[in-house]
Amino acid sequence: MIFGQNFARAFVPAALVAVAAPAPAAESADMARLNAHISAVQTMTADFVQTDARGRSAAGKLQLKRPGRVRFEYGSGDLLLVADGKQLSFIDYQVGQKSSWPLNRTPLGVLLSGSPNLKGRAQIVANKDPRIVLVRARDPAQYGSIVLAFVRSASAPGGLQLHGWTAIDGQNKRTTVRLSNARYNVAVADGAFTYREPKKRGR
Repeated sequence: MIFGQNFARAFVPAALVAVAAPAPAAESADMARLNAHISAVQTMTADFVQTDARGRSAAGKLQLKRPGRVRFEYGSGDLLLVADGKQLSFIDYQVGQKSSWPLNRTPLGVLLSGSPNLKGRAQIVANKDPRIVLVRARDPAQYGSIVLAFVRSASAPGGLQLHGWTAIDGQNKRTTVRLSNARYNVAVADGAFTYREPKKRGR
């Protein structure tokens, strides 16, 4: 299928080009906003469009619950990407396959962190649009990195609205996710992060 091993690689609008490093004061203020955002957001739901390194796209629904849990349901639900707090699993019911990785070794581990303390794991990346805050995050234990894109919004938690992200794997391949219709701190059932095991074709 389209995404298979390319589960999470790149999520930043192409027009957001990094420029010179931000001033220390501005970087400190934006990091404080990021910490406030993570502290304030315990759950989130949204629509998403994911585009892989070859330009192929798929849309679906996102449910997130910190710490460590997320569900990406693609289209009719035949494809799932689910983190249960420990493992990140990609399930393809059409072909009856599942692949899993330790969550803390993937770029999504930082996004799903329950701790607002990202010291040593995240840095602000300057860009040409003052309305946007870009954050590059990478845990030393991870295989890749993630660049989060936030839109400044006074009404959003911490003053930041998560727009999407770009995940970059160990081979520098990218997958982009863009969000819409985001809702924060709404009810998300724990059962959203479970799934039935896929059955191989012919069984």
